[in-house]
Amino acid sequence: MKTSSPITFCISTYNNLNYLKIAIKSVRENSYFVDAPFIIHAENCTDGTNEWLRDSVEEYGLSVYIDSNEKPLGIGGGMNFCAERVKTDYLMFVHSDFYVTKNWDLACYEELLKHGDRTMVFSHRVEPDMFGSPQRPGTVIVPKDAFGAYYNDFNSESFDEFAKEFIEMNDFTIPKAEGVSGLISKKDWDYIGGNDPIFSPTSWEDMDIFLRMLNEDYKFVLTSKSVVWHFGARGSHRLEENGGKSSDRQRESEAANAQKWFNKWGRMPEFDQYGMIKKWTN
Repeated sequence: MKTSSPITFCISTYNNLNYLKIAIKSVRENSYFVDAPFIIHAENCTDGTNEWLRDSVEEYGLSVYIDSNEKPLGIGGGMNFCAERVKTDYLMFVHSDFYVTKNWDLACYEELLKHGDRTMVFSHRVEPDMFGSPQRPGTVIVPKDAFGAYYNDFNSESFDEFAKEFIEMNDFTIPKAEGVSGLISKKDWDYIGGNDPIFSPTSWEDMDIFLRMLNEDYKFVLTSKSVVWHFGARGSHRLEENGGKSSDRQRESEAANAQKWFNKWGRMPEFDQYGMIKKWTN
């Protein structure tokens, strides 16, 4: 597929259909690079995701990969799967529990061009308070009823107005990686080697790749000019399926991968004033 876009959008998903629909629709409606290739990796889905994606290929211009693995690739492995199929100069990861606002992609692209090679640029997040979390740099946490906390009560029009005002009132960057959405050049992603598969299916893979990037002198830039809504760990914690608590898969992975991290790096991570992992080598 020929495209004028320098970017390919990438989502990896697992049983998250109601939120995935919102994410895909918002990417196609609100992106500046409207004709960008869009890769979807669906792994071990049993909630109708596979069928819906097959039916939506033409409507949303998707490249869909239906995958089944006894040992799941998970979030990090799914990102690797998508990245391997990218043909453009840049790739932009999105989670399946996101809603993106107008020109979110252009703002990240313009910011990345200011910094050059070995840079990854992230959107500023807004999310509902699902865990009683404190505010943190790069994420605004709002009451659940501010814009709606679930797929069936989210008020996208109201959030679009908030995001527009936020962008107009703010012009800052933070030297931090705040998960994705994140934009990076394909060559820089390939150089670092993607996510380490030892952390599949979920948890700790992001801190691991960020630390490896820091040790190779990559820069991280989070911009206030790109705003996304994050429903709050619906793709990993599975809150609605577990009475508002994290899934067994998430809790088990967090514990197991903490030990894998320690085995790999020799100590637990430390963080700076922005909540960004600090650089070190083992």
